[in-house]
Amino acid sequence: MFYKFLIAIFLLYGNLFASDIEHPKHNILFIGCSCIPKADVYSAMGVEVKSKFEFWKSYEPKIKDKLLPSLNESLRGFYDSIGYYDANFTITTTPQLVTVSVTENLPIRVNDINISSDFNISSLIEFKRGNIFRAKDFISIKGDIIKALLKDGYCSYDLDSKAFVDLDRHIVDLKYTLKKGGVCKFGKITVSGLDRVDRDVVISRVMAREGHNFNTERIQESYNGLYALDSFDNVSIRYDRKFYNVVPVDIVVREVEKKNYFMGGVGYDTNIGAGVKGEYIRKNFFGDAQKLKIRAGYSSIEKLLDFSHFLPAFLNIRDYSIDLFNSIGYSDDSYEGFREKKGYFKSYLSYSNEKTTLQGGVAFENINISLDNNFDEVKLTQAIEEGDFFLAYPFIKFIYDRRDSKLNPKEGYYISADIEYGVDYGEEASSYLKYLLEGRLIDTFDNLTLAMVGKVGILEELINIVPESKRFFGGGVYSNRAYGYNRVGVIFSPTRYGIEGASTMANLSLEADYPIIGDLYGAVFSDNTMLTINSYDFSGDILSSAGLGVRYATPIGPIKLDVGMNVNDTSQYGIQFQIGQSF
Repeated sequence: MFYKFLIAIFLLYGNLFASDIEHPKHNILFIGCSCIPKADVYSAMGVEVKSKFEFWKSYEPKIKDKLLPSLNESLRGFYDSIGYYDANFTITTTPQLVTVSVTENLPIRVNDINISSDFNISSLIEFKRGNIFRAKDFISIKGDIIKALLKDGYCSYDLDSKAFVDLDRHIVDLKYTLKKGGVCKFGKITVSGLDRVDRDVVISRVMAREGHNFNTERIQESYNGLYALDSFDNVSIRYDRKFYNVVPVDIVVREVEKKNYFMGGVGYDTNIGAGVKGEYIRKNFFGDAQKLKIRAGYSSIEKLLDFSHFLPAFLNIRDYSIDLFNSIGYSDDSYEGFREKKGYFKSYLSYSNEKTTLQGGVAFENINISLDNNFDEVKLTQAIEEGDFFLAYPFIKFIYDRRDSKLNPKEGYYISADIEYGVDYGEEASSYLKYLLEGRLIDTFDNLTLAMVGKVGILEELINIVPESKRFFGGGVYSNRAYGYNRVGVIFSPTRYGIEGASTMANLSLEADYPIIGDLYGAVFSDNTMLTINSYDFSGDILSSAGLGVRYATPIGPIKLDVGMNVNDTSQYGIQFQIGQSF
């Protein structure tokens, strides 16, 4: 038994440190690669080169000795795949160097493209007459055609794609034959794996509804909706069965095992400054995918304690599922010239489908406004009202989202509208109307993403004074990036602003993002903000800023770093950090 134990230990440590063993290598030199970039050949052959970020290093390309026996075969397969079927290779090996001499010869080029189809696929076939024929592109185009068919509901297609290669003439004729068949419908939905979550809750997140046209986008939206419930460790949606153009949907879930989630840390946020944050989430709280969330934060700018409760599929009206959200909490926020302390309770109903979200509810806020003793009176155009305010207001929010992605959109548009009405419940009540409209437009061509975000807000006082924090302020990642979050009040000139909030707000942001290398993007942007003291007054001066930024793409959205400055006074600048997209 003891020797078996020693063998096990040896194997364990051998596996752990296998990656640290230096494998024998040769320097490698390619000669004759005139048409194909050497970087592509290096990548395909497993050649080790220095990183583009290590430009200062002197490093010769190297190949592991274990790859040398199959090098000729690998080269043959690579050059065939990119259309160079007549390429020849001579490989010479010395103790220190492998030399590969390549004669590329003539490639295979597309001679003719024949399409016979009752579904428009011409835009998907990227080959043109005279193009070099690449097998990888030929296979990829077939996949793109199938995706387009499924996206439009055609799951009973008959597709035949062939490539007729003439090696003597160095040409290829492509033939695509397609019959799209009939439009398919989603069939019966089955759900298995449930324990504490009701089937109706699952169905409320499924966009692939029975009787609706088959569409693979609805499948992906169903995945997103089910995982967003935060109550399943695994979700599987199968749609591989078909009965006379009817596609049943089979959903298998596994409910979460670890229901408690804690997060905390010390960090810096451009909105609230340096501070500490903590969050506790109870998943599947009392079953049916309910969620309890407790958030706490402390910084010099903001103190927060918030309890929220989410109940999905709270109501079901004529096959429309409506969720319920409740939150109660306390916040203490510092503005440029005053401080707001607020206790609040909010409850609202929410309905969402593929593109539309509609929310409606009621909120109560007990607000205390106090002046900051260190504020600059020169920045005041009118006095800030101190004291206590109790607000009761119903609110409505509407969103129509046609972006291709919520995390990092490349094209589409987004429209939202928020309305609050402060109720006149008594002599001390602050009655008001507050509107906020927002539009976003995104488009991408040749890897360049252009985005425009416009916002307009109006606060109309009806009875009594509205607390200052209810007004509009500028600054931050979603407003003007040359200034801190909510640091800008009423604007006096293109370089000066006050500390009191505005009754009219307009903001226009323009941005262009372009890939630099890999997942790293560069950006240029311009933010333009107008804040005026009176309602419906769009005649004020504008703070205009411009700047540069970098973005790193991640699965949860880009990590963004922006530096913006006022175009009329470059001494006014801001550095903004953000996780997630602002358009």
